[in-house]
Amino acid sequence: MNKQLKFTTRVVFTMFIALFFSVTMIQFVNADELRANELNSRTVKNSYKVERGSILVDGDPIAYSTPTGDSFSFVRQYDPGSIYAPITGYFSHSQGVTGLESAMNLELSGSGNAQFFTRIMNTLNGVAPQGSSVQTTINPKAQEAAVAAMAEEGFTGAVVAIEPKTGRILALASSPTFDPNLLSSNNNADIIANYAQLDKDPEQPLQNRAIAGDLYHPGSVYKLLVAAAAIEDGEATPTTEFANPAQLTLPQSTSVMQNASRTTCGTGAKATLEQAIVMSCNIPIAELAMKMDRGAVPEMARAFGFEQELTVPLAVTPSVSPLPEDQAQTALSSIGQLDVRVTPLQIAMVSAGIANGGTVMKPTVVDQVITPDLRVETQVSPVELSKPISKKTADAVTGMMEKGVTEGLAAKSAIDGVRVAGKTGTAENGTDAAGKDLPFTLWYTGFAPVDDPKIAVAVVVEDGGGEAYGYLGGSYELPTAVGKRVMEAVLSE
Repeated sequence: MNKQLKFTTRVVFTMFIALFFSVTMIQFVNADELRANELNSRTVKNSYKVERGSILVDGDPIAYSTPTGDSFSFVRQYDPGSIYAPITGYFSHSQGVTGLESAMNLELSGSGNAQFFTRIMNTLNGVAPQGSSVQTTINPKAQEAAVAAMAEEGFTGAVVAIEPKTGRILALASSPTFDPNLLSSNNNADIIANYAQLDKDPEQPLQNRAIAGDLYHPGSVYKLLVAAAAIEDGEATPTTEFANPAQLTLPQSTSVMQNASRTTCGTGAKATLEQAIVMSCNIPIAELAMKMDRGAVPEMARAFGFEQELTVPLAVTPSVSPLPEDQAQTALSSIGQLDVRVTPLQIAMVSAGIANGGTVMKPTVVDQVITPDLRVETQVSPVELSKPISKKTADAVTGMMEKGVTEGLAAKSAIDGVRVAGKTGTAENGTDAAGKDLPFTLWYTGFAPVDDPKIAVAVVVEDGGGEAYGYLGGSYELPTAVGKRVMEAVLSE
């Protein structure tokens, strides 16, 4: 009997320990994660009873709650909504939560562990619950310039601008955009109807093209990574020469590679790496890539952030640079084609890392979390993500990019009195059912000033600029002009 009693006691004791551990995990360790889970309907319903904190740009609210007389107590408002929609996202009764509204929901709703004691004090003092505010890193002039430049031309695409030394995101624009107010009213019927209309829009305004959605072929902006890998590994310098044919038959293939000009890269029998970057020639870059180890460029891409899980704290779709299977694939990958796919954020990170002497900073769109009584609850400090290249290599790539602006295809990004480094890119997207080339994807990336970088930018324009340009616009003019405008907005301050 004593043996059975001991066994029962041990079982009960073990169950008690298991229960204690489970409750501890749920109520303390995993509390924030469970509250943030989008399937937690109780948290969602409770959040409407709380005055959510504001989302701020340069101290001004762009998302805030105002009291109502209905059962929801508050309604979320966005002003100016469409300009900052890719950043704020929306807070909706029936369509969920996106953007910073989702990524910073615990702070905005006042339900995070960091606000535990504040909630207790407010309860004891009879103070209505209120969430903290989130101060973003966004530069309003840069954001407005990016949105206006894309909208005025009717471009579909995105713009990302980063402060190279800190990783602070200065602009994050996706075009076309939408008005979050359409999804944040207290009328579910209106929300559902508005969401259905946005969701069915063929231009997909709800897609955040800057950090997610369908990734893009990077085209020639990817050549910066080829050059960085070659120089860093001692395989080449800017003056290294390569054979300069007008056409190159890819190894073990009948496919023929040409330069965009359909001519040689310059007029000589040989072309340098610098000429290939400045004039954006394909063949010398392909020859260089095939000379190196097949994994050299994908490895360099990963060092710059490709294929890494990244939040800013918005979730970012990883860019990809698969290992080529053979020399032909190595050549095609080196010019940003084949299976290489990127977000504009990733390309901005490449330029920012080069601008910052070879150090890539972790990008972020959040600067501070501020409590309702105006205390700084969280200060986001700069964090180094990686150091893929040396300063010597970064300076060499910078020199070629600067010549791309003074002498090459990126000339339209030149700013009077400012040293600008830039690179254009044009990516092919295959053919349609009739065998006709689909419109190209147009790129520009660069930074300024070269001697003290304040901003690095990446611009992507889909469909060759769209109908207004006959789907045949060039990267030397369309995204380059947008990039210049955004850089000027920051440098003019």
